[in-house]
Amino acid sequence: MFAFMLRQFRDNYICEELAYCYFFSSQVRRSIVYGDQPRNRLDLYLPTNTDGPKPVVVFVTGGAWIIGYKAWGSLLGLQLAERDIIVACVDYRNFPQGTISDMVKDVSQGVSFVCNLIDRFGGDPNRIYLMGQSAGAHISACVLLEQAIKESRGESTTWSVSQIKAYFGLSGGYNLFNLVDHFHNRGLYRSIFLSIMEGEGSFEQFSPEVRIKDPRNREAASLLPPIKLFHGTSDYSIPSDASINLVESLKGVGAEAEVILYEGKSHTDLFLQDPLRGGKDDLFDHVVSVIHAGNEEALAKDASAPPRKRLVPEILLRLARHISPF
Repeated sequence: MFAFMLRQFRDNYICEELAYCYFFSSQVRRSIVYGDQPRNRLDLYLPTNTDGPKPVVVFVTGGAWIIGYKAWGSLLGLQLAERDIIVACVDYRNFPQGTISDMVKDVSQGVSFVCNLIDRFGGDPNRIYLMGQSAGAHISACVLLEQAIKESRGESTTWSVSQIKAYFGLSGGYNLFNLVDHFHNRGLYRSIFLSIMEGEGSFEQFSPEVRIKDPRNREAASLLPPIKLFHGTSDYSIPSDASINLVESLKGVGAEAEVILYEGKSHTDLFLQDPLRGGKDDLFDHVVSVIHAGNEEALAKDASAPPRKRLVPEILLRLARHISPF
């Protein structure tokens, strides 16, 4: 009961301010339709500064492939918009409404919408960054690799990997063969996981770490943008080896990739607790510095930006860390 009350207090504390911005801020364009399937919607977070085209982050939320929702990215969207970066949070069909191939198809269609139409909202179609967290990191990595493979084979596509300037993966898992038993032991039972992933026969197709090693995909590897993975060393939901191993596989085929590990950080610290603490956030600062690289004016503005305010008392964050199922 205490744990439930604590979660409720924390969530209410957070949600009042975020919910007001999400529903009433002129910076947020909610539920823009990008496709004809259920949940084919995205939210746009727009900077108040409209002077010139802005870089864009396409963000794919996590949620164990079951409870993902675009609004989970609202804090990230609002904070990046403060740095003159447009954020598109893409929704997709969750299980059982869809399985992994539906999720990959949805997110790819969302990326296509952004690549082709973001200029209407003040975005620069040649400065787009793809980012995912947890299950969203897995799905978006599958999308990126699948797109590169299609282009390497000369297939017709509606967007180009060349439009993606970098990929950011937060706390993701990229090898289903290594995750199925781990998830079963943590409560995402094997039978459910196999249903989500369309059986073991589909594991290779939806395991970027495995698929990138296929000699037939060498040309696709050369098309990939720089890939940056972030992971906490105390992540027990998806161990940090998942990111380490993908980077090793990518480097093995000549792709540009790096992993940045955060000592003692959990599965949700990087995406939730640290941003809620306010102040300095190393991951956020790193992402922004990559996006603004070469733009001296933007970098100077970043350097002089005031510390972000704390949204939740530290005692609640520490307690929530111990009771979070992730």
